[in-house]
Amino acid sequence: MATEKKSFLLYCDIIHTIEQLTDEQAGHLFKHILQYVNDKDPQTDNVITKIAFEPIKQSLKRDLQKYEDIRKRNSDNARKRWDATAYDRIRKDTKNADSDSVSDSDSVRDKKVFTKPTLDELRDYMDSIGMNDVSNKFFDFYESKGWMIGKNKMKDWKSAVRTWKPNNLKVSTNQHKLATL
Repeated sequence: MATEKKSFLLYCDIIHTIEQLTDEQAGHLFKHILQYVNDKDPQTDNVITKIAFEPIKQSLKRDLQKYEDIRKRNSDNARKRWDATAYDRIRKDTKNADSDSVSDSDSVRDKKVFTKPTLDELRDYMDSIGMNDVSNKFFDFYESKGWMIGKNKMKDWKSAVRTWKPNNLKVSTNQHKLATL
């Protein structure tokens, strides 16, 4: 048997052979099988054990060959995956092992950092685009949400103010009608 192999298959269809044997003969056969799979090289003069064991032995040999083939194939596949992926990532020249093509400061400079507006900035911007002063309401609303829009951090507060504009125009049509009456 294979070294480090801890199990083997014994097929159910051998029951037809085993049922023909006495308990003592079946016990001898079972011991013979266990000695064989543990590389003890069993020998017997018992003809019944030899005859009953031969098809089992052939089955064990076929299974061992399948096992070895699968083990080798899996080992080869693992080696190919290692060679194709991990080996390519290992630097060949260790002189420059720590150098990066993009510095960390470049990526920070490209990102715009959000700063929340003051109430005065909100009032001034709302006035400049023709809105009623709802700066307190706007500020409190987004302050309570941590300046988030849905699950994302707010990027541009002026854009968020413009989404409030249709509901907060300085001169709405209803106010204009009331004023003319």
